[in-house]
Amino acid sequence: QVRLVESGGGLVQAGGSLRLSCAASGRTFSSYTMGWFRQAPGKEREFVAAILWSGLSTKYADSVKGRFTISRDNAKKTLALQMNSLKPEDTAVYYCAADTAPFRVVVTTTPSLFDSWGQGTQVTVSS
Repeated sequence: QVRLVESGGGLVQAGGSLRLSCAASGRTFSSYTMGWFRQAPGKEREFVAAILWSGLSTKYADSVKGRFTISRDNAKKTLALQMNSLKPEDTAVYYCAADTAPFRVVVTTTPSLFDSWGQGTQVTVSS
């Protein structure tokens, strides 16, 4: 497994921006799809965005498409999520996660296929 540490969460007004970061250590970061998930109080954890190990393919939840951008720096072993035009419904704890299998052909979005999770970072968007 890989150790993941998220940072960058906070309180922001609706329409504002935040940039989340995730630092990885352990197994080879550059071989695995990485993803961002979120969990709001009383709700199940949901997929937000994911990026293929190569960085050449990404997927987004419909609710964040056009507002959020996922990126990775394999040399620095970091994952990022740029969040713009934030809405109150984006309020949640955000987690980064690493895929279970290396060198997948397509981007993974299913939580059960990610086996390494960070501790989460709180994002609160006020109206």
